[in-house]
Amino acid sequence: MDSIGRIEWPKKKGGTPSFKQYLDDLKGVSLQDIWTDIPPISSRAKERLGYPTQKPEALLERIIQSSSNEGDRILDPFCGCGTTISVAQRLNRSWIGIDITHLAIALLKHRLRSAFGDSVNYKVIGEPVSLPDAKILAKQDPYQFQWWALGLVGARPIEQKKGADKGIDGRIYFFPQARVKGKPEQIIFSVKAGYVTVSHIRDLVGVINREKAAIGVFISLNKPTKHMRREAASAEFYESPELGPEFEHKKYPRIQLLTIENILNGLQVEYPSFARWRGDITIKKAPKAKKHEKSQIKKLDRYN
Repeated sequence: MDSIGRIEWPKKKGGTPSFKQYLDDLKGVSLQDIWTDIPPISSRAKERLGYPTQKPEALLERIIQSSSNEGDRILDPFCGCGTTISVAQRLNRSWIGIDITHLAIALLKHRLRSAFGDSVNYKVIGEPVSLPDAKILAKQDPYQFQWWALGLVGARPIEQKKGADKGIDGRIYFFPQARVKGKPEQIIFSVKAGYVTVSHIRDLVGVINREKAAIGVFISLNKPTKHMRREAASAEFYESPELGPEFEHKKYPRIQLLTIENILNGLQVEYPSFARWRGDITIKKAPKAKKHEKSQIKKLDRYN
């Protein structure tokens, strides 16, 4: 190395020789600490999910590839909608994501399912998995309980200031026809963690009439009363205007009452099955993950 001029000898006695490297040795341009070649996510980008602090996947891909190897573990302690987690999964890294809101966790689970199907195995720590857990969350933070409950049924929470929801806690949008066309229908959700009465159902009926919604769903921690069930039944049914030949013609209760216990036991909102299959547009789906081609950005070691 010395004979070809690759050793830098120290001027002071006792110093350590270092390896001399030239820019011509490197392929391309060395990464600097200011990157201007990765633009923010545009309003029309396919990867845009509507989360306010979402970062471009290209940015996280560069960071992860330049600072880790396949099989390493990536930690994102403020994971939001999960860009870091999704990229780490695609680049064959293990990962840990942390976020304080159940809204972020619900979006992250939806993102992983959209991008990777059922091939991702993970465990969520800290969210309720039983009725006693749900009661504890409802007591600690009713708004987190609300977001968690909406996530169980695939609904998108209303992102407004507390107390400004106009009787709407969440929504599901779907196309009412087998062919995706025209305006989507909406399912409106009301979530209650405490005491429930028949007036809550009457209020929900008023909201779906005002919003011209197809279905209203009332989710509660406590069981609905007999008067609440009677009021819900009086709202009659929703019927899709058009059905494809492969789908069964069916009516759906216009007001549906679900308890947390029902949902944890597998009960879900009733609406046309083809909407789940083709037209559910509530939460924007992340693009399908492309197969990762092994291309590691080389980490540069500094010789002293």
